[in-house]
Amino acid sequence: MSRTIRPRHDRSSRSDTQTGRAHRPPGDGRPAHGAPSPSSPVSAFRDLDLPQALLTALRNQGVTTPFPIQAATLPDTLRGRDVLGRGRTGSGKTLAFGLALLARTAGRRARPRQPLALVLVPTRELAQQVTDALTPYADAVRLRLTTVVGGLSLSRQANALRHGAEVVIATPGRLADLIDRGDCDLSRVDVTVLDEADQMADMGFLPQVTGLLDQVPAEGQRMLFSATLDRGVDRLVRRFLNDPLTHSVDPPAGAVTTMEHHLLHVAESDKQDAAAHIAARDGRVIMFVGMKHAADRLARRLRSSGVRAAALHGGRTQSQRNRTLEAFHAGDVTVLVATNVAARGIHVDDLDLVVNVDPPADHKDYLHRGGRTARAGRSGTVVTLVLPGQRREMERLMSAAGITPHSTRVRPGDGELVRITGARTPSGVPVPTASSDARTASRRDGSRTSSRRGSAARSRVALPR
Repeated sequence: MSRTIRPRHDRSSRSDTQTGRAHRPPGDGRPAHGAPSPSSPVSAFRDLDLPQALLTALRNQGVTTPFPIQAATLPDTLRGRDVLGRGRTGSGKTLAFGLALLARTAGRRARPRQPLALVLVPTRELAQQVTDALTPYADAVRLRLTTVVGGLSLSRQANALRHGAEVVIATPGRLADLIDRGDCDLSRVDVTVLDEADQMADMGFLPQVTGLLDQVPAEGQRMLFSATLDRGVDRLVRRFLNDPLTHSVDPPAGAVTTMEHHLLHVAESDKQDAAAHIAARDGRVIMFVGMKHAADRLARRLRSSGVRAAALHGGRTQSQRNRTLEAFHAGDVTVLVATNVAARGIHVDDLDLVVNVDPPADHKDYLHRGGRTARAGRSGTVVTLVLPGQRREMERLMSAAGITPHSTRVRPGDGELVRITGARTPSGVPVPTASSDARTASRRDGSRTSSRRGSAARSRVALPR
């Protein structure tokens, strides 16, 4: 059966009564001459041409006021325009693209193996979190979501696609595998989103992303969200986005006024004890190290000193990573020792401290790490432990990031270390391994399951609305 090709800016095959939006002729909203002009931001979701079911779902979820990136982009994306959104992690990008994608897909039904909308993300964790964030809204407009990521059952994901899913949220590698097997066909995708495109570039995914976008119809709508436009992201924009409207409403991470940055200068002999004192604080913390083996080693050392710590890195299976995250969500683990790649896409509500035990390689890694805290207007602190030989490189890195940090020389037990991080002396009583904690968190009797899920939903890692 041949596929009807719709004009690029009138992609809806649905009636006005199905969508709740007025029909718009091709090219509407596009200036006749000169650069494209973005629409004016809105102050409330009710000012947007959203289906009533989505407005009701927003109210039910307690989402009343759009974040700046949502208020800026939604008027254009709901009209079918290609959009380039530039904003840091935690700016509310998920609903910025998610509401438009769902509104423009509502009322349609996917054929087996042929989704209608696609969201590409760099990591498995981010894919799951986007799915979790969009599920209540997809349910409201009766759209089926499926998550396609590596590390989980390929046959189960293929089966979901065979049954039909309007929206696929995927990492590039696993989606490419399913396409090669004949389990997925992108020829009917009308809306495509690239989320955290700069991170996909950092992780070497751009060739796969390019190959996937080549399979999506050229007349479809594209939305790309990225903190920066270098490392090949600009080439994606030029090749795949058609006269995109650019929205950059958030300050760079270094300019976020609710985030404090501290360089804590420590002697090499004091570094591990300083990290242990910080980890023993009251509250959750993510600690970054450079290598997988370093994450395992630090997590073991922290547990032996009495801190409930677990390592998260790419050397663990997906099920192990899921158990670790579940334990972190539930509070059974309070310190996550992570590498850069493993922690990308992990968005934790109310996390107020990030510690660079090993300094990052460059300023962009610093900003990505720091983006785990001070999210959605909340306050947060980023601390970097700096050895004497690392001082000059860290000064250059902070300058490149546009950050003027506070610099303090500290030792374990110092009052300044306590003031800045809430550090405490570890108990010295060894705690069980992270895997034991995770198994305990997931092994609940039936009478407690539903209440536990409700509690976990409130404390779990979540993308901003």
